[in-house]
Order: sequence, then structure tokens, then C-alpha cells
Amino acid sequence: MVIFLNLVGQTILAYISVFSFGFILNIPRKTLNRAGIVGASAWLIYELVFVLTQHLLDKNWRIVLGTLLASTVIGVMSLSMSRAQKVPVLIYNIPGIFPLVPGAQAYQVVRNLVVGNREVAGQNFELLVIIAGAIVIGFWIAEIINRLRSIKPLT
Repeated sequence: MVIFLNLVGQTILAYISVFSFGFILNIPRKTLNRAGIVGASAWLIYELVFVLTQHLLDKNWRIVLGTLLASTVIGVMSLSMSRAQKVPVLIYNIPGIFPLVPGAQAYQVVRNLVVGNREVAGQNFELLVIIAGAIVIGFWIAEIINRLRSIKPLT
């Protein structure tokens, strides 16, 4: 029950953060709600992967797998919603990716470099690059899915 309430609370907060970030970016008002839904859905997927693979994977690989699947969800949902509202797909991609950006990881890299922990900074940088790569690969997978969905049968 506690895990469920935690997931619901984090999903609501993700919606609010994506909605607010979209507002700051001055995206069209009619798209703010859907952008929030995209970001909240992605964060829910991220957290579900993180919780469900708790005993299967190391923490870092749970973060990477969750980021990969969440960015794939963002890509697929963004294209669907952009077609429905006839707006550019970036209107949903940019705010939607906001909760997944590894800002804390980048902070840890810089912090450990300043303190002089080069080995820990290198490990954090490696994870940072892998997470960023997972975001890129997730969008790439979403693009493939969207192209496969748009192929019309010959008959």
C-alpha cells in the first residue's frame, strides 16, 4: 500500500513539474495538460521499472532500464498527441523528458571533481553518459515504433 501511494504521489508531482516546466517554456496553453500527462506517464513507467526490478538488477541498471522505457513512452505518446493537436512533437518531448534528465548525476560528477574524488567522479560520469544514451536510444526506439505503426498494409 505504501509503494502504491508513493507511486501515485510521485506521478502527481511529475505531472505538476512537467506542466510547470512547459508553462515556463511558454508552450501553447492547449498543450500543457497533455504535456503533463506525457511526463507523468513516463515517470510512472520509470518508477514501476525501478520498483519491479528491485531484486533483479543493480540500482544503476534499474535507473538505466527505467529511463530507456520511460523515454520510449515519451516518444510514442508525444507523436500521438502532436498529431491529435497538430503541433510539433517537440512541444511534448522537451517538457516530458524533464523528470528523466540526470541532473543530480551531473551534479555528483562536478562535486566529486571539485572535492578531488576523481575515481568516483569517473564512475558517476560513466553512469551519466549511459543514462543520456538510454534517453537517446529510447527516443530512437519510439521513432521505430511510430514508423511501424504508420505503415499501411498492401491489401
